[in-house]
Amino acid sequence: MAPPILVQVVVDKPLAQGFDYLWDQEALGVAPEIGHVVEIPFGRSTLVGLVIKVSDHSEYEINKLKSVTKLAPLPPMDAAALRLMNFASQYYIHGLGETIIPTIPQMWKKSSDWEKTLEKINPSEVKKPQKKKIEEPARSEGYIDESQLNEAQENALNQLRVSGVENEFKATLLQGQTGSGKTAVFLNWLKTILNVEGSQALILVPEINLTPQLERRVRAYFPNKKMVVLHSGVSEKKRGVAWYEAITGKAQIVLGTRLAALTPMPNLRAIVVDEEHDPSYKQQDGIRYSARDLAVWRAHDLKIPILLSSATPSLETWMAAKSGRYQYLRLDQRAQGASLPKVHLINTKDPQNQFSPGDANKPVAKISLSKPLVNAINKNLQNKKQSLVLINRRGYAPVLSCSACSWLSKCQQCSSYMVMHKAGALGRKPVLSCHHCGLVKTIPTHCPDCGNADLKTLGQGTQKLEDSIEEAWSSARVLRVDTDSSRKSKGAEELFQEIHDGNVDIVVGTQMIAKGHDYQNIGLVAVVDADSRLFSQDFRAAERLFAQLVQVAGRAGRASKDDEQSGDIYIETQFPEAAVFQYLLRHDVDGFLSHIANERDEAKLPPFSYQGMVHAEAKSLDKAIQFLNALKGHLKTQGLISQGLRVYDPVPKSMVRVAGVERAQLVLESDDRRQLQDVLEAIDLDLRDSSQGRISKNEKVRWLIERDPISI
Repeated sequence: MAPPILVQVVVDKPLAQGFDYLWDQEALGVAPEIGHVVEIPFGRSTLVGLVIKVSDHSEYEINKLKSVTKLAPLPPMDAAALRLMNFASQYYIHGLGETIIPTIPQMWKKSSDWEKTLEKINPSEVKKPQKKKIEEPARSEGYIDESQLNEAQENALNQLRVSGVENEFKATLLQGQTGSGKTAVFLNWLKTILNVEGSQALILVPEINLTPQLERRVRAYFPNKKMVVLHSGVSEKKRGVAWYEAITGKAQIVLGTRLAALTPMPNLRAIVVDEEHDPSYKQQDGIRYSARDLAVWRAHDLKIPILLSSATPSLETWMAAKSGRYQYLRLDQRAQGASLPKVHLINTKDPQNQFSPGDANKPVAKISLSKPLVNAINKNLQNKKQSLVLINRRGYAPVLSCSACSWLSKCQQCSSYMVMHKAGALGRKPVLSCHHCGLVKTIPTHCPDCGNADLKTLGQGTQKLEDSIEEAWSSARVLRVDTDSSRKSKGAEELFQEIHDGNVDIVVGTQMIAKGHDYQNIGLVAVVDADSRLFSQDFRAAERLFAQLVQVAGRAGRASKDDEQSGDIYIETQFPEAAVFQYLLRHDVDGFLSHIANERDEAKLPPFSYQGMVHAEAKSLDKAIQFLNALKGHLKTQGLISQGLRVYDPVPKSMVRVAGVERAQLVLESDDRRQLQDVLEAIDLDLRDSSQGRISKNEKVRWLIERDPISI
């Protein structure tokens, strides 16, 4: 009698182990392979899982094992994709099943639809009007041929090609001023890579709203290549089809946000990470991976080239390039010869920069912008140029307050305030909304504490700023771009198109407007309330603010020629002497990175050390802190806290309560990456022994381990 065929399957549960199942080859039609997606009975229900092992024996009694019920009509995940998932699971201290299964689109987790889904996909490949894209004029989509590149771009392209030895890992940082033509360089480079029949390339971008613009450019460069787009804004059906075409090798280009980083691509030959510095590449729930770091590991594992592109590289990447670990290419001039915008710092503490009550030039009584900025916007409008005003707060006002008592619009479920949104943003009437838990309430007609009817707004968000600008410049066309406005009938892409088409005079928006967009007529960029991100308990706050300011400054004067004014950026701040602003004045990215590198080295902070964090959530803060204190005590008694490892005292998170749950954190820091990994793995084993999933059995505290946290 032939020995039974057994497979080990992992599922999307917070469990470290896989589960043994029988494989009925006659019923399933094929022999099992590692990487097969299957349906299995699990408890009283069925789940979709992935085969990670094939064998002929089990530690359990064969007659008590259940059988795999169904095999997905998909090729097995390739060995390289499984190595990537395995590494991600180990490095980020997360179960293998809960690392792999969430990367599979929902469409492929519904086993009842598997056959129908496959039938729909295959005919669609023939019917899709892909040809129409080829007929569109490529140049209008931002196509820049190799012959049109300037000398610096040409040199960078040639170095990328020369250094690309087959079957060799090569990481390159392409650092260039905003508007220097980095995209044209890496797309021309990918043309060389994709010339090889069947090759695949992965292009990562940080945010959804950057994808449509880049998608059009990529299609212009590769009209005959199959490209798919993967991000959370794509419908489940489209995402399922795109993932299928990537895993089967039919899609030669995958363009997506961080979730695309773990997409199986059997013929992957090159990776590009655009805006590599962006914190959006770090997942903030579930497995807290860095898509950029996993992309580098993946390139190293596959022995293929990876290009990291940014105007303001992260300190880690910049230091790797400076030390010679990465190839370092630079574009120090704007592609069209335009000079960089002039930076103006407006000291808001200086009375001369504010309008006085009787000032004849004051536009309206409630304008909150400084005098130099109002004058600059006036001049810019006269020059028929567009103005872009950045404020990193959406909504009308951050807080509603009572003028008679101390009542403030606090969220009942979070340790934050509810933001006022005017009518039309989140409903037909003005509402209070918590940006952390999503709670929405009607605005009270009087103070809940004292009954006073005189309720006032404190501070301003994009909606309030939009109103005051519309009142101040009544003849100007004003457009607000934030997640509220892009959620309505006009999506983000349509809003950006309005700017590109010149249908707008003044744009008010959040950081959505700051990144990657190639606006052609922006003459002035203004940053309001820059100081809100200057001082923070997070040691990376200054680095993020500097990157954002450089990015938003780069939107100005992109299409100006040598003899034209290049545009201006005005920054309102109470601290113009701060290093962030002083280096920005000189457009000195390297100087600023050297400055923060010295600060981090002195403080022994990343990248001069390595960090991990244990998160704890409970009904009371005391419970969460006690749980983490007990964990720290256990580490001491086990002798795990040795020289070079620092375990700090547990503290509440900066946002303590979210959705009624109290949160605390324990930070671990080590001079040695391996030492930290060993301790975090020991913590994981210890906590799993006393937990059901990730909830401790006695204290009922939910815990999670995070590697390389970017927000502390």
